[in-house]
Amino acid sequence: MTVAIRSSLKVLLLSVVIGIAALSPSRAVQPDEVLKDPALEARARALSAGLRCLVCQNQSIDDSDAPLAKDLRVLVRERLKAGDSDEEIIDFVVARYGEFVLLKPRFSPHTWLLWFATPLVLVAALAAIVFAYRRRKAAADSPKPLTANEKRRLKRLMGEG
Repeated sequence: MTVAIRSSLKVLLLSVVIGIAALSPSRAVQPDEVLKDPALEARARALSAGLRCLVCQNQSIDDSDAPLAKDLRVLVRERLKAGDSDEEIIDFVVARYGEFVLLKPRFSPHTWLLWFATPLVLVAALAAIVFAYRRRKAAADSPKPLTANEKRRLKRLMGEG
C-alpha cells in the first residue's frame, strides 16, 4: 500500500470511530457513582432513566451533567444500598420534588387531565370540523330566498313587470 492510501484509511477509520462515538448515547454517571453490585447498579440505572433532571427538564438524571442530577443519582444509589425498594425510592423522590420529577407521570386522578387532554382535544377538534363541514354543506345546498329588490329585477327581466 502506498502512503497516501494508508493515511486516507487512517482518516476514514478515525472518522468512523468519532461518528460512532457521537451517535452513541452518553451517560453522565461518573465512575465514583457506580455501585459495586451489578444488580443494584442496574436497578439504579433503571430508576435514574425514569427520573427527570429538574435543571435540564428534558433529560433523565442518568443523561444529565447538572449538579442536581448528580445529587439525585447519588441519592437513588444511597437508598438502594439502604435496602429500599424501587417503589419506595420513587415515592421518596416524588415526595421531595413532586410529580414533575417523573418522566412518565403516574396514572392517578390528579393526572387524568394530563393523560386525557390530548385525546379529548383531538376528538373535540374533529367534532368541530365535522359540524362546520355539515353546516357549510347544508348552507350551500339550500339557496337563500330572493330579496325584494331581486324579485322586482327578476320580474322586469322576465317581462312581467
